[in-house]
Amino acid sequence: MNILISSTVAIFSGFLASMGFGGGSFLIIYLTLFKNVPQILSQGINLIFFIPISVVALALHHKRNLIVWKYAVTFAIIGILGALSGYFILDLIDPYILRKLLGLFLLIIGSIQIFR
Repeated sequence: MNILISSTVAIFSGFLASMGFGGGSFLIIYLTLFKNVPQILSQGINLIFFIPISVVALALHHKRNLIVWKYAVTFAIIGILGALSGYFILDLIDPYILRKLLGLFLLIIGSIQIFR
């Protein structure tokens, strides 16, 4: 049963991610709350998990001409800078605080979506 639930979460996370809906948040919540995986480790698993999903989603979106490359490249470069900054700042934040920040971020984003 455990493999079935984990597989369902993985499929659903990939499904959400391929549409750009933040499947990583779903995966991180599952890993931290239901599998008791530490927050930082969950984030690392999430990053590895989404490499192949990103490649497939990128190829499919490109095939349907759904990517404006001028913007995509610009945001990718800025995103790389953000990822590097986040990596170095991560060591400065206590994991307990990190969990609370993630929860707060998800609440804010969820609230915006509900009340928009």
